[in-house]
Amino acid sequence: MTTLAESYARCRVLNRQFGTTYYAASYLLPRVKRHHVHALYGFCRHADDIVDDVGPVAVDVRAKVLTEFGDRFFADLERGRSDDLVLKAVVHTVRAFDIDPGCFRRFLRSMAMDLTIERYATFDDLRDYMDGSAAVIGEMMLPILEPRTIEALEPARDLGIAFQLTNFLRDVGEDLDRGRVYLPHEDLVRFGAEPDRRSVDRAWRDLMAFEIARARRYYSSALRGVPMLPPASARCIAIAHRMYGEILGRIEANDFDVFSKRARVPTWRKLFLVATAML
Repeated sequence: MTTLAESYARCRVLNRQFGTTYYAASYLLPRVKRHHVHALYGFCRHADDIVDDVGPVAVDVRAKVLTEFGDRFFADLERGRSDDLVLKAVVHTVRAFDIDPGCFRRFLRSMAMDLTIERYATFDDLRDYMDGSAAVIGEMMLPILEPRTIEALEPARDLGIAFQLTNFLRDVGEDLDRGRVYLPHEDLVRFGAEPDRRSVDRAWRDLMAFEIARARRYYSSALRGVPMLPPASARCIAIAHRMYGEILGRIEANDFDVFSKRARVPTWRKLFLVATAML
């Protein structure tokens, strides 16, 4: 039988392997809280893997596996325990901090959208998807961060959206390989940009500059929430905000080429920022 320690350890491995920015920032939280952050990441990563990383599996099969994963989680949450290697820690974290189960339903809804929706007509359509794929992550995290006021909710949601928009811009090429485009069609038409051409021309640069400016507005809005958090949580979120935000600058430094180059913040830079915050 899987122990709770083994489950949290598995979530930690997933976080360290696939979410290096979040993992680095989590070191600014008290040790007693870090593993709860890993658990939330483990849940999200496991669901995302079902959608994207299970090999050449038919959509209906992926949908069935995703539904079964969700059903198992909610059943385990209801009974208060799980024997699943990932879900055991997630159930423990959700119950420990009384996290709204509805957040997980909204997240799984957006994951299911990825199985059938390849493009979004408007930013409002994309924002509906991001409610479950990104904004809701901020909502899940808040009970662990223990904000001083409920007014921290909207900045937390905005930070989730800022991170997601950054991912979309950084990963245009990778998403194209999966047959998806997360840039609103209305924006592509407005600038005359065509991501399928994978060409960094004037239209593409103008589009990317526009999308980066939009992401930065969400980062700016999210920053309002940092003073609403206790010191350790504030340091964690401020550093995550800074590290992820720097990806946008690196996209610009790469002349908006997100097809042949991957914009990333080097590990040494992440370690430096975390160490500086600790001091």
